[in-house]
Amino acid sequence: MQYEGQVRIPSGCAIAAMISRTGRMFTGERIINAMAPMHERSNGLGGGFAGYGIYPEYRNFYAIHVFYDDNRSRTVCEQFLKDSFEIVRAETIPTRKTPAITDEPLIWRYFVAPLNSVLAAAQQDEREYMARTVMRINTQITGAYVFSSGKNMGCFKAVGYPEDVGYFYRLDEYEGYSWTAHGRYPTNTPGWWGGAHPFSLLDWSIVHNGEISSYDANRRFIEMFGYKCTLQTDTEVITYIMDYLLRRQGLTLEEAASVVAAPFWTTIARRDPAQQALLTYLRTTFSSLLITGPFSIVLGFEGGIMALNDRLKLRSMVVGEKDDLVFVASEEAAIRAMEPDAENLWAPAGGEPVIIRVKEGCF
Repeated sequence: MQYEGQVRIPSGCAIAAMISRTGRMFTGERIINAMAPMHERSNGLGGGFAGYGIYPEYRNFYAIHVFYDDNRSRTVCEQFLKDSFEIVRAETIPTRKTPAITDEPLIWRYFVAPLNSVLAAAQQDEREYMARTVMRINTQITGAYVFSSGKNMGCFKAVGYPEDVGYFYRLDEYEGYSWTAHGRYPTNTPGWWGGAHPFSLLDWSIVHNGEISSYDANRRFIEMFGYKCTLQTDTEVITYIMDYLLRRQGLTLEEAASVVAAPFWTTIARRDPAQQALLTYLRTTFSSLLITGPFSIVLGFEGGIMALNDRLKLRSMVVGEKDDLVFVASEEAAIRAMEPDAENLWAPAGGEPVIIRVKEGCF
């Protein structure tokens, strides 16, 4: 018989991230290594990574990563893309065969730019047009799932343990200035390729440990603005919330954090008048985007990351540093796997965003 304290009972899922403040490039090997000490936080039903700066030769084009069920869905999707985009490269994403990853779909990527004539007819800027294109493909083309759509970045995910997923996608051959990672332990949603983390839209990507008890309220609100949650995992809605708040509403990262992990009213009452007014406005205006339930997340974006806990800090998250590098993970052991000599380790308070940006011009 095993007693409490003799067996490890993790709180499900693992997240990790590392970023260079100076834009120094490094391969995905270190972020893969970070996931090994947290193996028991996953159950083999999902793992994934996001890398930033990995496509410098195509930095001005959107990199669309797509899962296909079959060649029919690929043909339909490619015709759709040809009608609206200049496609400068189309190819299967390179992988390594491994017994740990099975039943893979067709995995393709396209480097594209929206046609000016199409943008003019749609009366949209290219980021809005790209976001709507992702929603159209994922809702209207059966068997096609866009899982990454940013510039000079890409998400790579699968059903499997994250260490195996990183090997499968050959991430040791890519170089980026920022990486995030996830090991999945799904509880009430299916484990499938599209449901693995990260979830991404444009250059935003989210890895998440926890459970969103407010999912239905969050989803109903965000879908009023053209977003569609189609990937059968609650975390997907966080990505769309961040796009809505940051890109469409123009909020700062700190303000967006004060929406999804809003301070309690009693906390707001203790702030100075200017802060009270701002936080009251955010809580009132975007009340349906408050995320309840336990969570720790890392938001990746062009030139930076933001790490955030729920306001009660019901999920673990540790931050560390070494020279120009900053590390985030569910456990200190993961940080030590990335950098044995990491310094200044601390656990951020609940609802307190940790925002790291690459120095301007360095990426």
